[in-house]
Amino acid sequence: MSNDYGIQEALKALGLKEVNAGTSTGSEFFGNGDIFESYSPVDGKLIGKVSSTTAEDYEKVMTTAQSAFKDWKVVPAPIRGEFVRQFGNKLRDLKDPLGRLVSYEMGKSLQEGWGEVQEMIDICDFAVGLSRQLHGLTIKSERPQHSMQEQYHPLGTVGVISAFNFPVAVWAWNAALAWVCGDSVVWKGSEKAPMCAIACQNIFNMVAAENDVPAGLSNIITGDYTVGEMMTTDKRIPLVSATGSTRMGKIVGATVGGRLGKSILELGGNNAIIVTADADLEMTIIGAVFGAVGTAGQRCTSTRRLIIHDSIYDTVKEKMVKAYDQIKIGNPLDPTNHMGPLIDTMAVDTYSKALEKLVAEGGTIIREGGVLTGEGYESGCYVKPAICEADNSYQIVQDETFAPILYLMKYSEFDEAMGMQNGVNQGLSSAIMTNNMREAHLFLSATGSDCGIANVNIGTSGAEIGGAFGGEKETGGGRESGSDAWKAYMRRQTNTLNYGTHLPLAQGIKFDF
Repeated sequence: MSNDYGIQEALKALGLKEVNAGTSTGSEFFGNGDIFESYSPVDGKLIGKVSSTTAEDYEKVMTTAQSAFKDWKVVPAPIRGEFVRQFGNKLRDLKDPLGRLVSYEMGKSLQEGWGEVQEMIDICDFAVGLSRQLHGLTIKSERPQHSMQEQYHPLGTVGVISAFNFPVAVWAWNAALAWVCGDSVVWKGSEKAPMCAIACQNIFNMVAAENDVPAGLSNIITGDYTVGEMMTTDKRIPLVSATGSTRMGKIVGATVGGRLGKSILELGGNNAIIVTADADLEMTIIGAVFGAVGTAGQRCTSTRRLIIHDSIYDTVKEKMVKAYDQIKIGNPLDPTNHMGPLIDTMAVDTYSKALEKLVAEGGTIIREGGVLTGEGYESGCYVKPAICEADNSYQIVQDETFAPILYLMKYSEFDEAMGMQNGVNQGLSSAIMTNNMREAHLFLSATGSDCGIANVNIGTSGAEIGGAFGGEKETGGGRESGSDAWKAYMRRQTNTLNYGTHLPLAQGIKFDF
């Protein structure tokens, strides 16, 4: 392998250029907006240049996407599923180069980059099976010789706004389901990882060229938040699925809701692991360390808080510090490194200020953080993961910091731990480490975790495709991926069929004339 860890070969395999048009309706790429640049947080080098989407470009995309929807919605769902199957297979063929690009443009480890592409493959597999199961219900009618049923129809053109931390998988979660449901998709990828979006569109086009699918089934737009606003304010888009900060989600939710559109919001997380006196400490340390430092703490499911029983607090703290001392930080394409960089220097500044705020509020840093400099760290985006002692009430603990900062805190009674776990505004992921059956079931009960994801004896980070993904409270309440999340991409219709010779009215109403 070359010294660049195969990046140039990956860019070539994915059809990427030095200068790329950032707008596409199917295989047609264009872009009349300003040119911006994508630099890697790994080494600070320029990956490529991209043209942003103008209002005129956007109108062309929407016209094509709506036309594609009209054609695609009448294609039988299993045939739509066959196309998605082929797309998943193409991802299998290109898993290595796409995973390398994700790692290089975003900064996560190569194993995580490959894992993200595997998530894309998995959702395609899920969607293929789903294409033969877009089922409704049969319902008994109160009227004689009547039948009722519920069915689902394609919704329209779906808008997707994704974040930098999962620059390809979250789009696929939405797109694969939307396609089998009969929808077209317009995707605004993160302006911090635009090359990943263009690469995915190129992969889509490879498969589309071998199939009779309408132009505009998959579309990309590129740029800053103003480009996203084109979708959120557009009545032609009945559903916007947005992933990002709670601040962003409140704006998107209000804007889309203001025009009575629907939204799927996947927003911030402030995830905790409760470590009970009966916990398996080996499993605890593995789950906590990966949850806290995986993707350099830039997952919405990253572990932010460890709520530890006071009888084992010192032991867990000591084990965590020793584990952190073994973490290797550096180029994420090097498989010997565990943690790569933050996305950019702005994220580094946020990380540094968070540690300052912690100390100002009375917290203690027990495993020192800091910005790394010197050979291999020239991009200025590498930091050391920090472990801190804090109180759950601190404002900096209440806020989500997208960085590898872990807060340790004590509890003595189970109810106290649950109060701390639930005592934040976010409600995405949660976990408990225990061998006590009663505690495990209490954690999963209605009086337990208030999060959309609640795990026992695994960490907060990492979710399987089969389950619906999402959270409550300021996490937005949306659900993506598995289970019945597909229903959000369709419109529900209730039908009543009278196969008799009379017209009885509901509720026994008489209307004689």
